[in-house]
Amino acid sequence: MDERRGAGESVKGQPARPTRRLLALNHFANPYDAPGGTRLLELTERLEGWDTTIVAANRNLFTQGPQPPATDAFRTVWTPPYGANDATRVLNWAVFAVGALVTGLRLPRPDVVYASSPHLLTGLAGWAIARIRRAPFVLEIRDLWPQILVDMGRIRAGSLTHRLVRGLEQFLYRRADAIVVLAQGAAQAIAEDGVPPGRIWFIPNAADPADFEPTAPREELRRRYGFDGVTILYAGAHGPANGLDFVLDAAAEVARDLPQVRFVLVGDGLAKPALMTRAARRRLTNVVFLEAVPKNEVPDLLAATDAGLHVLADLPLFLYGVSPNKLFDYMAAGLPVLTNTAGEVGEIVKGNDAGIVVEPAQLASGVRQLVAAGPERRRRWGRNGMRYTAQERNRSLMAARLGELLDQLTG
Repeated sequence: MDERRGAGESVKGQPARPTRRLLALNHFANPYDAPGGTRLLELTERLEGWDTTIVAANRNLFTQGPQPPATDAFRTVWTPPYGANDATRVLNWAVFAVGALVTGLRLPRPDVVYASSPHLLTGLAGWAIARIRRAPFVLEIRDLWPQILVDMGRIRAGSLTHRLVRGLEQFLYRRADAIVVLAQGAAQAIAEDGVPPGRIWFIPNAADPADFEPTAPREELRRRYGFDGVTILYAGAHGPANGLDFVLDAAAEVARDLPQVRFVLVGDGLAKPALMTRAARRRLTNVVFLEAVPKNEVPDLLAATDAGLHVLADLPLFLYGVSPNKLFDYMAAGLPVLTNTAGEVGEIVKGNDAGIVVEPAQLASGVRQLVAAGPERRRRWGRNGMRYTAQERNRSLMAARLGELLDQLTG
């Protein structure tokens, strides 16, 4: 597994290398003025000598609403709506893959094609474009499919569906010129599948503290968002894998002895309506649901908060195969982190003294520890997390690593 960090330096006196084209496919990529992940945009805009075009869906993953208008650097393809994890969602994936393939073939010939999961149909479209246009193919693995579907009980191991998805996974692993992973555990799992370690590149999620400067003083922001007491904020997807029922359980458990605590859940997803119904049924007045916000508003939101909440369902894969955006956003913003995920995520938080790690169903215990620690201890955790992201997990560092990979593929 290649973990080199520096991009190759140019030789003094040599002419500048002409700009090369990177075609990046990511069904769920977003521009800064939309809610959701902006990893691909943040990495590629830092690349030197590369002109990048990102192809994404015209429908936002969180809100299911339309994405902002496309630009030369950000193309969108039409996808049908869906409202559940059923055949309509699979159709949405398939339509995106076909649209991305057609769009990619209409654009100028790329020097490298970069396709990001989670669903592997995007990878298949990327491989096809790379094969037709005779360009190197990079596969980014955000979630290990089909393992996560098995862990969540969506498909049965050994079933026809499992064998088909597993076959597609192996097909893409064998044909990718390089595989980018976001977690060390994913790299190990892929290597155990027979992929040479030299073709696996570790480029995890990251965040830059400089990108999280708020636009107003903290107290003004707290008034703007209506925050009071000790505000523990979750910002991200509201889906079955996110384990937000654990948050409702914790809120019910601490409601009486910690009345000053507020849980704020920001975002959207398929599970949100059911979560809101359950919170109302349980009369959880200490839980507040807010709509998803654009990425460029996140710094203000986090600055008004006392702690960042990272929570996932209790699945084996999450111990080794995830690299959550929100975790690094919290840390870069100087927030202490409360997470219910051990393994790699827990080691980052615990190893850098950046917050509290608890068992999946023990969030209430973590909340009590967070409150008992007091403001100064929470600030110290936040400073430690900010220092870690600045030194080890900043976007420029990850972009340099990606640039080295692309330079290597194009000679």
